[in-house]
Amino acid sequence: MACPFSVVVAIDFGTTSSGYAFSFTQDSEAIHMMKRWEGGDPGVANQKSPTCLLLTPDLRFHSFGFAARDFYHDLDPEEARHWLYFDKFKMKIHSTSDLTMETELEAVNGRRVRAIEVFAHALRFFREHALKEVKDQSSSVLEGEEIRWVITVPAVWRQPAKQFMREAAYLAGLVSPDCPEQLLIALEPEAASIYCRKLRLHQVLDLSLQPITNGFDLDGSKPFDSSFRQGDRYIVADCGGGTVDLTVHQIEQPQGTLKELYKASGGPYGAVGVDLAFEAMLCQIFGEDFIQSFKAKRPAAWVDLTIAFEARKRTAAPGRANALNISLPFSFIDFYKTHRGQSVEAALRRSNVNIVKWSSQGMLRLTQEAMNELFQPTITNIVKHIEDLMAKPEVRGVRFLFLVGGFAESSMLQKAVQKALGRVCRIIIPHDVGLTILKGAVLFGLDPTVVRVRRCPLTYGVGVLNRFIEGRHPRDKLLIKDGREWCTDILDRFVSVDQSVALGEVVRRSYTPARLGQRKIIINIYCSTTDDVTYIDDPGVRKCGTITLDLPEPLPIPGAVGGAGGGVPERREIRAAMQFGDTEIKVTAVDIMSNRSVRASIDFLSN
Repeated sequence: MACPFSVVVAIDFGTTSSGYAFSFTQDSEAIHMMKRWEGGDPGVANQKSPTCLLLTPDLRFHSFGFAARDFYHDLDPEEARHWLYFDKFKMKIHSTSDLTMETELEAVNGRRVRAIEVFAHALRFFREHALKEVKDQSSSVLEGEEIRWVITVPAVWRQPAKQFMREAAYLAGLVSPDCPEQLLIALEPEAASIYCRKLRLHQVLDLSLQPITNGFDLDGSKPFDSSFRQGDRYIVADCGGGTVDLTVHQIEQPQGTLKELYKASGGPYGAVGVDLAFEAMLCQIFGEDFIQSFKAKRPAAWVDLTIAFEARKRTAAPGRANALNISLPFSFIDFYKTHRGQSVEAALRRSNVNIVKWSSQGMLRLTQEAMNELFQPTITNIVKHIEDLMAKPEVRGVRFLFLVGGFAESSMLQKAVQKALGRVCRIIIPHDVGLTILKGAVLFGLDPTVVRVRRCPLTYGVGVLNRFIEGRHPRDKLLIKDGREWCTDILDRFVSVDQSVALGEVVRRSYTPARLGQRKIIINIYCSTTDDVTYIDDPGVRKCGTITLDLPEPLPIPGAVGGAGGGVPERREIRAAMQFGDTEIKVTAVDIMSNRSVRASIDFLSN
């Protein structure tokens, strides 16, 4: 397939850090990582930037990433209260069950802004940075439509969240809504998988080769195969800041395409869980009311404290003898004294949290037990999720597990996964594990057909009327129409949960307008997480979106004489074709009689 785009730009919009990379289709082997920006933490050389955004008190864009963090930090505390600082805001999209264009996000200072605008600000920032860098690298003049954009989202995200990202990209001016194919939504673990299957031995760390402390490891001597063989199956565990996302793939030969073996699974068990546990621990020591009031009155100092913890969190390792020190901002110590009339040190002595000490240099000392306690719940959730997945019949016997994403850099997580699963599978970690998704997203943009078969995450369908059958259908579903007995609310399935759907495979249905002169057909779509449902009002079934088919004026039939409206036929038939095999659900439609395609759209956001 000839590619009309000359460059692919991928944006990895993460919960805690974000970045972009690009590649020219002429030289698709070379993936250019974004340049390191201004600011940055000492000692962290990765090329991603923290996902934080700063808006001025009158809601204009000010800065993103390190620049936003540093500027916010340097503001006078009184002034900082009026600025809007957002971080980790991607989690909200995952946790909101009724996401719409009106969903709001709360800044650190408590002010609320429409989520779509916050996301658009961030994407606009990436657009400008990426375009500037692409132009520096390219000799020819780039037109806007020569760029294919790719934005990554977790595979466990539902359709509304994916559509939300697309709408934010339209709002940010990445592409125009008239050229939707210029923007691809890529699934994070899928992108990682595309990259991982090409890896060679020297590019990975094979945890199975490291000695397992308890017990004798028989299998540890086998080197990582230099590349995968046909039919090889593997799990990709994408452990990010916000979510953990699990995907199971098989490599198909001879084309080397990928086939999904089980529907995406996972949940909100990212590294942020450790930060939240730290916050809960602070509440336990200093009182929840104090922490809330400190956040509200000294938002910038609160952000400093969380950054200090995150930097320490990265260095946490099992079996470390020495405690980790976290310096408390001066304003925290001061604020506590003013509020509580006693010192932070006294609070620590008085609290029943004995695994956290106070050091004479004015720091919180987190012992190894404290670190274990903060990591434990999140890590346990991740391991349990992988174990549950490996117990599924479709996944049994899978021998490779790739750990990717930012959290996979944590040796706390690596050791826990190795201990739990090192016996049953090879655990492999790519060297540049935090950039795996970004590189894979570029590869996906260059060839989106590489994933050939996916599994449906849900059962989708519409409500229809069927002939009423006495004894099979309940009486309260009986509808009498034109003297005939019909049963209402029957779910007509388009696809079933965990069904395999190939790329380009379509589900076709025909619809007829109810009356002459009708301009639109609107069809409600229902979904369910299980497949044992019969009616659209069964428990677990919910309305999740709508399909709108625009009906153009029917063409008069040539040669028809007189009659009503120049020979308009009695019944018009619109045939809709829906695709469930892509990363987003798509619909097209055609007017059967005139064979003209009609405008068809599918919406999951204005539910």
